Amino acid sequence: MIETAPRMSRVKPSPSVMASRRARELKAAGRDVIQLTSGDPDFPTPDHIKEAAIRALERNQTRYTNVDGMPELKEAIQHKFKTENGLDYSRDRIMVGTGAKQIIYNALMASVGPEDEVIIPAPYWVSYPDMVKLAAGTPVIVACPQNNGFKLRPEDLDDAITPRTKWLILNSPCNPSGAVYEPRELEALAEVLGRHPHVGVITDDIYEYLLFDGAECRTIAAVAPELQERTLTVNGVSKAYAMTGWRIGYAGGPAPLIKAMTAIQSQSTSSPSSIGQAAAVEALNGPKDFLRERLTLLRERRDLIVGLLNKAPGLSCGSPQGAIYVYPSCAGVIGKKAPGGEVIGSDGDFTLYLLDHADVAVVQGEAYGLSRHLRIEFSGKTENLRVAGERIIAACAALR
Repeated sequence: MIETAPRMSRVKPSPSVMASRRARELKAAGRDVIQLTSGDPDFPTPDHIKEAAIRALERNQTRYTNVDGMPELKEAIQHKFKTENGLDYSRDRIMVGTGAKQIIYNALMASVGPEDEVIIPAPYWVSYPDMVKLAAGTPVIVACPQNNGFKLRPEDLDDAITPRTKWLILNSPCNPSGAVYEPRELEALAEVLGRHPHVGVITDDIYEYLLFDGAECRTIAAVAPELQERTLTVNGVSKAYAMTGWRIGYAGGPAPLIKAMTAIQSQSTSSPSSIGQAAAVEALNGPKDFLRERLTLLRERRDLIVGLLNKAPGLSCGSPQGAIYVYPSCAGVIGKKAPGGEVIGSDGDFTLYLLDHADVAVVQGEAYGLSRHLRIEFSGKTENLRVAGERIIAACAALR
């Protein structure tokens, strides 16, 4: 028998992936489960992007590319950063990976070692802490509760920094809370970071275009140019362009870090998909008018599920400014009894109750570092959201 490496004791499977798998298993068994667990927008990849991929196939563009991305895509990324984000990156400061997730993993593996600390505001995307652990580092979790808008405060950042701090990871708009940092809030964080020159920033901007109610997405290297040489700006085509399965992410950052990340990638996956890269060129350079209609529909879906959740006894849900999730509090149901007599002792118990008694799959807030909450995706079909919300209301009303 082959034993697993000791590092595997430090990580666990993604809770959102496991919840999605369980929901699929129940559906395959005949249950009418509504799955609100994944981060997969319910839209097709736009036709002009698919057509670019078809043209690439017809040109037999099916060979390896440069490990860090083909020149045409790096040029498109360079143009995007400059015109949309106010960031001027030379080609040697840009790389492409198999999704933004791989980009972040490459960065942590290339820069984090034993005793290094990475500050992660909670709630956070489930993979951040485990990627830090795989790199032999220590995640330092800083709670950002609902009364702080689920955002990191400057004083809390300052308190968390030690001589061992290597990175701060920022995600705006945030998965799972939908919180969006305003420029003044980023400036306040940058002022703290200015006093600690040994700390870098990984900023995950993957939900950049998915904004509501006039919210504006700015990235910290643009708000505070003095941080650009110690910031890795991460993005990708997955969410806004509905290209989750194409697996193309990218980043701009300091040239030595990009070089090290490329070396990591050269010994793991090597170059990203050539067809995916051709499609990403068209995504970045092509029209974006399709976003307006999609954002209108997403806003309607957000408003629908927020309204329904606030009718459920024991739940309380704010209205997120970005991304595709709501993160309601379920504190009001903790301690109650289900019809079968079982006590709801945690948000994890409540998600199991919803799955077993309401056929609705969501993810417990504990998985995102801030308990007594749930993460619910609202990018699925409108009617499914309506039915799920009604089922949740009924399930909450049945608690005593």
